[in-house]
Amino acid sequence: MSSVKIECIASEGYGIGESPVWDEKEGALLCVDIPGRKVCRWSSLTSQVQAVSVDAPVSSVALRKSGDYVITLGTRFAALKWKEQLVTTIAHVEKDKPNNRFNDGKVDPAGRYFAGTMAEEIRPAVLERHQGSLYTLFSDFSVVKHFDQVDISNGLDWSLDHKTFFYIDSLSYSVDAFDYDIQTGKIANRRSVYRLEKEESIPDGMCIDTEGKLWVACYNGGRVIRLDPETGKRLQTVKLPVDKTTSCCFGGKDYSEMYVTSASYGMDKEWLSRQPQAGGVFKITGLGVKGVPPYPFAG
Repeated sequence: MSSVKIECIASEGYGIGESPVWDEKEGALLCVDIPGRKVCRWSSLTSQVQAVSVDAPVSSVALRKSGDYVITLGTRFAALKWKEQLVTTIAHVEKDKPNNRFNDGKVDPAGRYFAGTMAEEIRPAVLERHQGSLYTLFSDFSVVKHFDQVDISNGLDWSLDHKTFFYIDSLSYSVDAFDYDIQTGKIANRRSVYRLEKEESIPDGMCIDTEGKLWVACYNGGRVIRLDPETGKRLQTVKLPVDKTTSCCFGGKDYSEMYVTSASYGMDKEWLSRQPQAGGVFKITGLGVKGVPPYPFAG
């Protein structure tokens, strides 16, 4: 695997860079900076980053079938019109939990937007436990809650046959699987398919490749790992020049490039001086596998 190459494509120093998603139409990578309250777009054509500022912590962004994007903002699902920099609320959850916010989110193969919540952190990965829940926003803008008692709702994706939903609640140090009903969006029969080892640290964002293997960004582990959800074995580790790797997705012309977001939140001056690219966005080439294009929200 000597052909693997890692480059920092956007050294924006995000507090918590998250939710990378490839926008094929724009030839661009979208991501968010949660505490920076902005949605960002890096153009592969110009290598420039544009950003839209929003009025609350923004934790995930997804494509929308009708154009533009949907985001999770505070405890709201919202629509984002990029050119107009206009945000409109679609649905609001957990109005009774002012200390909560959404975290990671992703659209399923049928166009439903899944996203989960968590309590605001006191320090990185230190927070009031069991405050979060996992939700789905349907195309008719109705919202369903799947379960609660979540610590840090994080990485999510679907198997290639759409029969399994993969999900990470970070402080469980486990990648879990559920049976998935693509017709209804219902999940059932939760089980663990991989438990993280000590040096891998905290599982964060996740994506799937065309061979059905999962890639998980390891927060504080400075790496992405490739897992086989069938055998529970780790197949590959790619180390990055920053500790706080947060999420990953495939993109580029043929989805053969991996993009990895990272965080600088909670790092002191000395730590940052050792890792000047903390909070940057990285492109990994030469992995020898391709990813699955993101699904757009159907509503």
